[in-house]
Amino acid sequence: MRAVSLEAGLVGMSLACAPAGVASDWPQYRGVSGAAVTQETLQWPKGGPKQLWTTDTPTGFSSFAVSKGKTYTLVARTVEGAPLTLCLALDAATGKELWGTPTGVAKFPSGGDRGAEGNSGGDGPRSTPAANGERVFIYSADMLLYCLDANNGREVWKKDIAKEFGGRNIGWKSALSPLIEGDLVCVAGGGQGESMLAFKQANGELAWKSGDAAMTHATPTAATIGGVRQIIYLMQTGLVSVNATSGELLWKFPFPYLTATGCSPVVGGDIVFCTAGYEVGGAACQVIKTANGFEAKQLWRTRGNSTAASLWSTPVQKDGYLYGMLSHKEFADGPLKCIDLKTGTLKWQQPGFGTGNLLLADKYLVALADNGEVVVAEASPESYKEIGRFKALTGKCWSSPAWSQGRLFVRSTQVGACFDFTSNN
Repeated sequence: MRAVSLEAGLVGMSLACAPAGVASDWPQYRGVSGAAVTQETLQWPKGGPKQLWTTDTPTGFSSFAVSKGKTYTLVARTVEGAPLTLCLALDAATGKELWGTPTGVAKFPSGGDRGAEGNSGGDGPRSTPAANGERVFIYSADMLLYCLDANNGREVWKKDIAKEFGGRNIGWKSALSPLIEGDLVCVAGGGQGESMLAFKQANGELAWKSGDAAMTHATPTAATIGGVRQIIYLMQTGLVSVNATSGELLWKFPFPYLTATGCSPVVGGDIVFCTAGYEVGGAACQVIKTANGFEAKQLWRTRGNSTAASLWSTPVQKDGYLYGMLSHKEFADGPLKCIDLKTGTLKWQQPGFGTGNLLLADKYLVALADNGEVVVAEASPESYKEIGRFKALTGKCWSSPAWSQGRLFVRSTQVGACFDFTSNN
């Protein structure tokens, strides 16, 4: 990637990160509704972003969620001789650890703890907590859905999806994150007739269950299409959309699973994009409302590990274009790409990002490359235009960045950090 100085040429740019008036939390994986978009404006501070804090985040690929002054993530720690997964609550302003609650044994027998191909260590908890200010929700690798008190980390309720709903886990164990939608929390992984599940946040009561398809690692996305609020899952058979309130099936789009995928569906208007690695490729469908309900019509499909394929790096959408690190894990110098959502046409690509992740802040991309660099670039289909970059982290960065009140929250398999974009230091 083209190197850009933190200071040179940036003083006169009016990019800027001003939380005033539009400041918001980032309450779950990929933010509100799972779109990885914030409406906060972004400005590169004179002298570059200021590091506010760092903290140890040993192993795993969990991201940060930010809600009501706290930030949450999952780590693996040895506690009294036992390897455990812990949900950590940190003060969002200082990084001070407020509490840590065990959510299961940290054992991943088919993952990086055996040096699996493409993942030379660092494996651990991969899902991201979701929070509503009062409660924190965790979906463990063993498909236990926890609700914790945000003030002290104490368990409020718990659901064992495997035992209570005929759950079927997958080879590398679940990486799916819970999705908060209204007063519900949604997951997948149940058995026949209850593959997709929604629970009431307040007491854990089952709100609805739906479908037969087996789960993937992909976290669902919430969106409104044709005036109907929907939860869109990427299951092993393809995309499945259900009514967010009732769980009623709305539409399906075939996109057969192979081996593994962790990419969430991406919605732009009435078009939905899905992607997977291991030669599966990418596709987009248009969701059409008819007199009989909804139907999904394929717009385009690519196959193989190039162009629109990704294992876990989910793109963002702006004005009909996808921006993301769309490449298979074998491409260490994987590019950041811009693709026309409607046609699948590649508009541009910039090498050097690997299999990291990104978010959209106003009209700018904030990308965390897998080598720990944070890069800010314009979200424009015309060309790649970099604004600035800095080295944020050491360790493997396969987690998704989070943004709240002008602050960027990022982590690796070794360390987590928070950077302030509002201070012209």
